[in-house]
Amino acid sequence: MKAIILAGGFGTRISEETDNKPKPMILIDDQPIIWHIMNTCATQGIKEFIIALGYKGEVIKNWANTFKEKNIWDVKTLETGLNTQTGGRLAKCMASYAPDERVLATYGDGLANIRLNQLLDFHVAHGKLATVTAVRPPARFGHLHLEGIEVKAFGEKNQAEEGWISGGFFILEPGVAQFIGSEAESFEYSALPELARRGQLRAYKHEGFWQPMDTLREKNDLTKLAKESPPPWLRDLAT
Repeated sequence: MKAIILAGGFGTRISEETDNKPKPMILIDDQPIIWHIMNTCATQGIKEFIIALGYKGEVIKNWANTFKEKNIWDVKTLETGLNTQTGGRLAKCMASYAPDERVLATYGDGLANIRLNQLLDFHVAHGKLATVTAVRPPARFGHLHLEGIEVKAFGEKNQAEEGWISGGFFILEPGVAQFIGSEAESFEYSALPELARRGQLRAYKHEGFWQPMDTLREKNDLTKLAKESPPPWLRDLAT
């Protein structure tokens, strides 16, 4: 199974790092975050990658070309347009490199220790067109337990109380492409809602590590975690 990595966004929420490079090329320890994502996949047997390029795509393309010399992963890049939305990027990658194949798709800015074989087994078992990985959002803010105006307790809210959000890491059948109408469509706000409406979307619940990189603080946190052996996104991946 091939993995599509959406890596074309502008990365405006972490602009301190993205003036001269795209967000997926931000270093986490000594490697770009996209390398850590790919390594997590490769550790579990997925070694064919399609990277959707957009903002400063030449930086990723030049970096990806080094893998042709190393011959360890099969890495292809595709220019999908500067202003193309996630749905359009995904559709272009599927049409160009995996038109009749089931694919794993994810974003180039988040790390998780999802057991991809279990995610795939879950997807195959339910038989629908798409699976999204559901995760608990990080508890980022000081939580107030109030009674009227009196603060009865203060502290971080338990992640289990936060509900579920999409953590990326989708398994998609070829038929998903028909739900993407144009390159201007967001995958998250067009195709996914329509798949859900038609009963073709299921959620795989992941209770383990998951962390996006939307801010400089989160980048610094991931850099510290990368120095652990193994880092949390590589823990507990054995079947």
